[in-house]
Amino acid sequence: MRTCLLVMLWASLSLYVDNMSITRRIVVEMGEMEGEKEEDRDGGKGEKLLKRFKRGWMWNQFFLQEEYTGSDKQYIGKLQSDMDRGDGTLKYILSGDGAGDIFTIDENNGDLHANKRLDREDKAFYTLRATVVNKNTGIKLEPETEFIVKLHDINDNEPIFTKELYTVSVPERSNMGTSVTQVTATDADDSMYGNSAKLRYSISQGHPYFSVEPDTGIIRTALGPGEMDREKREHYQVVIEAKDMAGQRGGLTGTTTVNITLTDVNDNPPRFSQSIYQFSVPESMKAGTPVGRIKAVDKDLGKNAEMFYNVVGGDGLDMFDVITDKDSQEGIITVGKPLDYEKTRSYTLEIQVQNTQTLDTRFLGYLPTKDMATVRIGIEDVDEPPLFERASYMMEVKEDAAVGTAVGSVRAMDPDGYNSPVRYSIDRRTDLDRLFNVHSGNGSVFITRPLDREEAAWHNISVIATEFSKSFTLNYYILRGPVYIRLLDVNDNAPTFASFYETFVCEKTKAGQKIQTVSAVDADDPAGGHKFFFSLATEGAYRGNFTVRDNGDNTAGVLTRRSSYSRLHKSVYLVPVVITDGDFPMQSSTGTLTVRVCTCDREGNMELCNAEAQTSSAGLSTGALVAILLCVIILLMIIVLFAALKKQKKKEPLIISKEDVRDNVVSYNDEGGGEEDTQAFDIGALRNPEAIEESKQRRDIIPSDTLYPPLRQTVIPSRDNADVRDFINQRVQDNDNNPTAPPYDSLATYAYEGTGSVAESLSSLGSASSEGDQDYNYLSDWGPRFRKLADMYGAEDSDCDS
Repeated sequence: MRTCLLVMLWASLSLYVDNMSITRRIVVEMGEMEGEKEEDRDGGKGEKLLKRFKRGWMWNQFFLQEEYTGSDKQYIGKLQSDMDRGDGTLKYILSGDGAGDIFTIDENNGDLHANKRLDREDKAFYTLRATVVNKNTGIKLEPETEFIVKLHDINDNEPIFTKELYTVSVPERSNMGTSVTQVTATDADDSMYGNSAKLRYSISQGHPYFSVEPDTGIIRTALGPGEMDREKREHYQVVIEAKDMAGQRGGLTGTTTVNITLTDVNDNPPRFSQSIYQFSVPESMKAGTPVGRIKAVDKDLGKNAEMFYNVVGGDGLDMFDVITDKDSQEGIITVGKPLDYEKTRSYTLEIQVQNTQTLDTRFLGYLPTKDMATVRIGIEDVDEPPLFERASYMMEVKEDAAVGTAVGSVRAMDPDGYNSPVRYSIDRRTDLDRLFNVHSGNGSVFITRPLDREEAAWHNISVIATEFSKSFTLNYYILRGPVYIRLLDVNDNAPTFASFYETFVCEKTKAGQKIQTVSAVDADDPAGGHKFFFSLATEGAYRGNFTVRDNGDNTAGVLTRRSSYSRLHKSVYLVPVVITDGDFPMQSSTGTLTVRVCTCDREGNMELCNAEAQTSSAGLSTGALVAILLCVIILLMIIVLFAALKKQKKKEPLIISKEDVRDNVVSYNDEGGGEEDTQAFDIGALRNPEAIEESKQRRDIIPSDTLYPPLRQTVIPSRDNADVRDFINQRVQDNDNNPTAPPYDSLATYAYEGTGSVAESLSSLGSASSEGDQDYNYLSDWGPRFRKLADMYGAEDSDCDS
């Protein structure tokens, strides 16, 4: 149908164009312009006068239909000059927009054609220029003239919306006709020509909830507030159609989709999901501990669904609180005050919930804006620790109270109904000196050691109450209670001088002269304050020299009773002053005032005292004494160091001379292995080679079991052994007479003992007989050196015989 319409439009326009007399009449009138000759300034010559041609035009615009679908070139019109005589001497030339490409002109007759299919929406008109020239000479016969080719529009573009998808919102419960949004469509066709670009809007989807204005495209709500409820339906999809040709049949259409969301308004109050809630909590729960959660439901969203809870009634109004969880919008019930199962075993709460935002009540009718719920909380019994009757205890006792005196008592009780026994003890970390104790059964606190207020006026101890549970589980609970014990003062300390007093008196003075003011201190703390009395001791020779005057303000002045004193006669006076307190029982002490006799000038200033006073006044300071003590210590350390170095001095070598080894006795200061130690040294060097017998065994090695040395034999003397014999005899004599010789059980072995020796060798290695077969009685005949051996071995023989 659209194609037929285009063909009809094209045919009608073609007939109209063909019938148009498109003629261009160019009339050139040549006129002669009369002028006067002018003289040239240089040459005085006259110039030739110019002639002006007048042009006459009969001119119209060219119109061309867009979207031409024919196979031939589309004829636009004809350009014809008045100078064209039809003899083929003229040539038409075309220039401008699309000349030669889109548009062409027949150079012989001026016919204008369009070579391509044109779209008005791309370009609505073209500006061209035409001229006429002589074919032979190429001279322009007419000036270049401009003309326009306009394209006639046809309805070839459908309406297009500015958005393919609109997303908008409108509050729920809006009144009918509330504007939601406006949609806009455009048509590329020519709005100045026909109805091709004239649009009408309509709604094809979205009835009956929304409507659209045909001319403006404004979408409005079509139902009343009671129907547009977000809680029933939240999202809507509306399709809007735009049609050109003023909405008439045959027009082109375009569509767009509009997604409409109903935004929430606070039109629903919160409601509890159940009317009664039940919880249980142990009585040991502390304040602030959550008990449980309750939940109310609000159909609204966001801030409109925010709510808060509060306790408005019930016997637990003061015992519990409720707070709102901002994230989950739940009510959290918490403990407000300590619970006690023994007092109250259950509580009832009336909890109310409501919105935080203002509620739109237009649609509620008679429905309440708040909701109520009942919460029942049961208290569970817990085996609790004992409780003291008081948070702390204050006790007083006199400091002179006897050991075992009761100071006071504490009491703790089981808060549960079991009445479990409670035992008391003292936390020894608070009573390190163990001055107090507590009776484990009745809680009586008593003294265990003597007290002294002057050492500590307060004693802060902790009494531990331990409850042993009577339940099936062996549990016990501990509680500590502070006990503050104050010691009351007793006048048990005598007053003393406030400091050490020492003064002087001039040799030349006057009677009644005050030489010193003294005061006293007392460690006691009487309730009425201190009151001291001063007086001289009742006996003593000093009473004729000095006197004491009590000032009545806990001080006293020491006065002279003579007008002169002799430093040579007596240089120092010790004045005893008796100090008495005014408390009961009365305490007193005697303080000594040292008075030195000095020589003074006329104004009473001391010039010279006795030697004792000078020495005393010129005593060494503490720093000097410490320095002297350090010097003494350092000196003692130096002496000890020298003594230690002296002990570490090297000992003299065992062998002084290397030339004569026979004259030296080597002492190793260690014990040998006895007779059987034959590996310690080699005595073969002392043997006389001539005296060695082949059959004689060595006595410095252990003999084998198969070899038995011969019994005692007489050694045959050598031909010349005088030197060895003299050497051995000399050594024997030296050992017998040397008081520092080795002990008796040491064996001095000589390799060669000379001929005719009665003793021969004493080693058991050289004897074939056993120890039991030897007769040691002959040892007693060898002298005092062998008496110890004779006693030892002779005694063994006697024991064996018995």
